[in-house]
Amino acid sequence: MASPAFADRPDPLAGDPQALRPLTAELVAAVLRNRGYVVVTDEDGDLLGRWDDSLIWFLRQGALGELLQVRTLAAPTFGIEHVPALYAFCNAWNRDRLWPKAFVHVDDDGRAQVCGEVITDLERGVTPHQLDQLLDRGITTGCQLAAAVGLLPGGTPG
Repeated sequence: MASPAFADRPDPLAGDPQALRPLTAELVAAVLRNRGYVVVTDEDGDLLGRWDDSLIWFLRQGALGELLQVRTLAAPTFGIEHVPALYAFCNAWNRDRLWPKAFVHVDDDGRAQVCGEVITDLERGVTPHQLDQLLDRGITTGCQLAAAVGLLPGGTPG
């Protein structure tokens, strides 16, 4: 059954499973729903889900929305005094692992969080199976990063 938000549109997973399709929010949402994941659309129109205590966004970037970005925000927050240790953690993570790219974000209140992102250029299109694999890897590796951040000293649960 289609989500009410997509009830008036054709099923984005229907058709030739080998055919390349343009990356659309509807296709991303359909692939995630097909896995049983719950995602919502935020006020900016971006897809967002929660895995454990961390948030994961599924963004389309680029002039034509052809870049898929799976961005994880690990739940623990840290005081500004922990930023050098968080940089060291992210540098080690990025040296030792391919995905996700880890970085530190400091908000306006001086609280730091670690983020991870996987970006894939899908300018030529993507099959639902390929998109399923890309989303799975982005979610899985984002959750691995979030779990590692949760073990760092000085964090406050999100």
